[in-house]
This record gives sequence, structure tokens and C-alpha cells, in this order.
Amino acid sequence: MKPAMRRSGPPQSGPAQELIDSGFALENADAPFLHEGLNLADIAHVLDLLRREIVPAPAARDLLRLLLEVQQVAVEDFPYDPEFGEPYNSRERFFVGRLGKVAGWLHAGRPRREAARIALRIHVRGQLLELVDEVVRFARDTTALAARHVDTLMPDQTYLQQAQPSTFAHYVLSFAYPAMRDAHRLLDEYDDINRSPAGAGCVNGTRLLDDRTFVAAALGFDEVIEHTRDAMWQIDGLIHVLASAASLLSTQSKLAEDLEIWSSSEFDFVDLADAYTRSSILMPQKRNPYSLSIVRGASGVLIGRLTGFLAVAKSPSARSDNLIFAYGEVPRALDLAIRVTRLMAGVVRTLDVNVDQMARGLDAGYTQATDLSEYIVENCGVDYRSAYEVVGRTVREASQRGIPGRHITGAMLDEAAIAETGQPLGLTAADLSTALDPRVIIESRKGTGGAASTAVRSMIGQCERSADDLSRAVERRRQGLDQAVKRLLEQARTTADLVKEPEDPDD
Repeated sequence: MKPAMRRSGPPQSGPAQELIDSGFALENADAPFLHEGLNLADIAHVLDLLRREIVPAPAARDLLRLLLEVQQVAVEDFPYDPEFGEPYNSRERFFVGRLGKVAGWLHAGRPRREAARIALRIHVRGQLLELVDEVVRFARDTTALAARHVDTLMPDQTYLQQAQPSTFAHYVLSFAYPAMRDAHRLLDEYDDINRSPAGAGCVNGTRLLDDRTFVAAALGFDEVIEHTRDAMWQIDGLIHVLASAASLLSTQSKLAEDLEIWSSSEFDFVDLADAYTRSSILMPQKRNPYSLSIVRGASGVLIGRLTGFLAVAKSPSARSDNLIFAYGEVPRALDLAIRVTRLMAGVVRTLDVNVDQMARGLDAGYTQATDLSEYIVENCGVDYRSAYEVVGRTVREASQRGIPGRHITGAMLDEAAIAETGQPLGLTAADLSTALDPRVIIESRKGTGGAASTAVRSMIGQCERSADDLSRAVERRRQGLDQAVKRLLEQARTTADLVKEPEDPDD
């Protein structure tokens, strides 16, 4: 009995309906992210084939005219149909229907996956620039908010417990810095994404396209990806893009959680503008900070998308599942990050800060305790641990007696010192007003990055300059892309109009 022969060659029947409804439908749902890039990739490929004299001039003219026509068609108006497979297959069917076998020249030296890889990079690089733009806007709005509240006193918190006296400006600037660090990472990832896989073949290159730089330059890529197999199948750059987007939204989520707590009636530190809230249908008194829920939820979604993509990407090399899901997951994640960053910038820009309530929260607590311990160390020759224990005992007893931190006296410290160490500190007659004054405490933090007004104003200026630098970096990259696409389309139009069929010698 002969062993069964393994089937080779293209399938002879159409795809199963189950495959259409799952895999092909999934891929066609991603067509909006790839449509523009597929058009540009096809145009550049035809021009490259023509300059190499691989495609006949009449065929190149017909292809370019059709591609330029399709380039003007909105994605929703193009006949993408999962019945035919992934988006590239629908395009091939359309081109064949219009040009017959002439459309086959599009395949010369290029697998269909290459066009999709290029298209994904074209789409993602545009999103990255847009996202950095939104981060710049968020950073500027945050910095402007800080500038309005350099002198707004507040009890800074750790573990949602009062920690030390600070200002709202110092607090809110702590979110501008990580956001801009993520923006710099996103620009680095843009530079990595903006490298061309064109001419990579499937794994080992193609003899038809030995010079891979033409298509790269035509599409605005800074360079080619060196190794052809790596060019076709790499996904690490996309992982980094998702990680930076998740990190960015994580920073915004931290701020959103703080603001949600502080906007409660229990704190009443801040108030969101009406446009960023939502009412309760049942409870008339409710004014929910709905925007902050969106930010917090979106952060979780991006963490999930990063985790999910990592799980998919661990498959063996040169597998389609490494990238099938990337065509949708990465653009959708970036789109969410763009919209949420824009939302959070609006929240910050319109935020109302209750200056008096923040000051009252500071007056009612014991945020001076650290500075009081340091005062004892400096003036009484006592080690910090002993000073800490004395102040801790004093605070505990003061809180039980309803005495706020500002009204702690030297006599109270001496009483606690006797209980802790057996002898007083000699502070009964001391004037502690300076050591207990939150504003004096804050202004003593003059070192780099401190909460003193001079240090905060310096950081505000630094953040403004950093935002300007990021904005200029985005604009330089965007102009380069726009100019490259403009040149490509002009060359395609010129070629489609001027390339003539050879004259018939019998005429």
C-alpha cells in the first residue's frame, strides 16, 4: 500500500466559511490601517521595477494610472471582501479585473506579506508622530497648570497618607516628566519603525531587487532593515511601541486616580469642568468624574494588548501569527492612546483647584513631622532615630488631643522626650513657629527638583523647553514624510502621463 502523498501547491478549492468568518474577516477588519500604505507601497514598487526595466513601460503606465486612481478611493469604498482572503487578495482581484495579467507585474520580486509589512510601518509611524504631538499638548497643559499654582500649598501624600508639605505645582509637574520621557521613547521607536523591509523577498531577498534603497527613499523611510529575514518577520519594535504607549497611559492613569479621589466631597481638592463629567440618571446630586474612568480603563486595556501581543509573538520564527494580529492590535492601541492622551490634556487644562481646601488639609495634619525631627537633630545634638521617636510620640498624643501639627509646642516635645529617653530636650521655651510653618518648610527645598518656588519655576521652564524640542522633532519628521509622499505621487503621475508605448515599426 503506497503511503499517502503530501499535498503541495496552491489550494484548488475556495476557503472554508469558518476560515472566512474568523481569520479572513479579522484581517479585512484591519484594512483601514493598511489601505494608504498598500497604495503607496505598490506605486513605489512599480516605479522601482520600471527603472530596472523589469516591467514593460506600457504595463507600468497602466498600473500607475490604476494605482493613482485607487489612491484616491476611501477605504470604505474599496471592495475589500474576506471571501477572497486578506486585504492584499481583494486588491489583486480588483487589479486583475481591471488590467488582466498586467496586474501580475505587481508580484515581481515581492511577496504579498512585504506590502502589508510596509503598509503597517507607514500607518504606525504616522500614529507615533500624532501621539507625541498629543503628549506635548498634555505636557504643556500640565506645565501651565503648575505655573498657576506655584504658591498653592497642599499636603503631598504617599499611600494616600499625608507625607510632607508641598505645592500643587510640584505635585502636578511629576506627571509631565514621565510623559515626556515616554514621548522621547516613542520618537526613538518611530526611528526604528521608519526603516524599510522592501526588497526582502520572503526570507533571503530577491535577485530582481538587489538595490533596496530606492523604495525606502521613495516612501520616506530613513534606511532599509539590513537582514532580509529579520526585515520580513521582526516584531520587537512593535512590542516596544506597545510598551511605551502602555507606560504613557499608566502615568496618566495615576494622575486620573488621584484626581478622582481628590474630586470627592471627602477631599474637595479639585473639581473637573462640567464637560469632562457625567451625571447620574438616578441620583440628582451626582456629578461623576467620568473622563477619569475612561483614562483608567484605557490604561488597563493597553496593558492587556501588550500582554496579548507578547503571548502571540513567542511563537516560532517566520510565522504569520506573529504579525496577523499586529496589523490591528498595534494601530488600535495607538489610536486609543492618542484619544485618551488628548482627553487627559483637556481634563488638566480645565481643572479647577480648590486652593483654600488644600491649605486647610495641610493645616489639619502633621506633615511638619519630618522637618521637626530634623530641627531636633540640628539643635539638640540628638541622633535622628531618637528624634524620630520623640516626634512620633508627640504627634500620636497631639492627634488624640485634637491638636494640629502647627500648634505643637516645645513643652510637648520635652514631655515626649522624657517618656522616650528619660530626659528633656530643652525645648520648652523654644519658638517652633518657623520649623512648623509649611511655607517655610517648602521654601527650604531649594535644591534641584525641590518644592521651593524657585526650583519649581526652573522646572516649569525646563518642561516648556523640552515640550518645544519634542514639537520641533515631530515637525521635522512629519515634513520629511510629507515631502517623500509628495515626490512619489508626482513621479507616479508624471510617469503615467509621459511613458509612451513604443512606436510600431510597420507604421
